[in-house]
Amino acid sequence: MRYVAAYLLAVLGGVEQPTSNDIKKILDSVAIDVDDERLNKVIKELKGKNLPELIAAGQTKLASMPSGGGASAAAPAAGAAIEEKKEEKKEEKVEEEESDDDMGFGLFD
Repeated sequence: MRYVAAYLLAVLGGVEQPTSNDIKKILDSVAIDVDDERLNKVIKELKGKNLPELIAAGQTKLASMPSGGGASAAAPAAGAAIEEKKEEKKEEKVEEEESDDDMGFGLFD
């Protein structure tokens, strides 16, 4: 991802076809180590392609992807956890009252 971001920054900076040295210079400015193999792969994949068209195509692919389904399933689970905590609190109160009985007298008797 860092290589793609640096590539896009170079293009935004006015370099139409960034080289590995252009991207290395950007990444070195923020102290990120460069893996030449990954960098060369990114450059190879993006070489000669129109970036606005690639971004538009990617957005349409992401739009068709389902998202947010896990949140609705997590909500009932959270509700169940809250109910369990309430039950635990009730049980603790009952235990406290029982401990008074063990002593043989009540505070307000």
